[in-house]
Amino acid sequence: MSDLPKWRTDFPILWGADNYISRREFAKYLALVSGATALGNGWFVLQKSRSSPSDYPSQEVATVDEIPIGGVKLFRYPSQNDPALLIRLAEDQYVAYKQRCTHLTCPVHFAKESSRLVCPCHNGAFDAATGEVLQGPPPRPLPKIVLRIEEGRILAVGVTG
Repeated sequence: MSDLPKWRTDFPILWGADNYISRREFAKYLALVSGATALGNGWFVLQKSRSSPSDYPSQEVATVDEIPIGGVKLFRYPSQNDPALLIRLAEDQYVAYKQRCTHLTCPVHFAKESSRLVCPCHNGAFDAATGEVLQGPPPRPLPKIVLRIEEGRILAVGVTG
C-alpha cells in the first residue's frame, strides 16, 4: 500500500503545476471585461440616439381609403427585412408599428375586438393606439413608425422607439 491518502490518489494534482490566480488578478480581469462591455453597450446607445427620423426614407404605404376602420395592411419599412403593419383605428386615426415583438421578435397581430397587438409566442400584448406593453414578457413598447398624410396618401417617414 501507498503512504498517500486516498483523496491524493483519486485527485493527483501537483499544486506547483496548478495555475493559481490571485483575487487581485481576478478582480483586475473582471474590471477590464466589465469596462469593455460597458463601453461596447455605450457605443450602441450612442449610435441609436444619433439616428433621427430624417435618416429614414419616405415611403408610400397606402391611401386613406384603402383600409377600412379596424383594418390592417402589412408592409415593409424601412427596409425589405423589416415587417410592419398599418392599422386604421378610427376615421382619421392611423398608426403603424414594426411587426416584431420586443421580447423575442415573434410577429405581432392586431386583435380588432380588444384593440390590441398580440404576440402569440408568449402571450404578450401591446396597446394598438400607443404601442405600450399591456401584458406578458415584452420589455419595452413596439417601435412606432412615424406617419404623414399628404394628398390622400399615407407615408412612412421614420421610426421612433
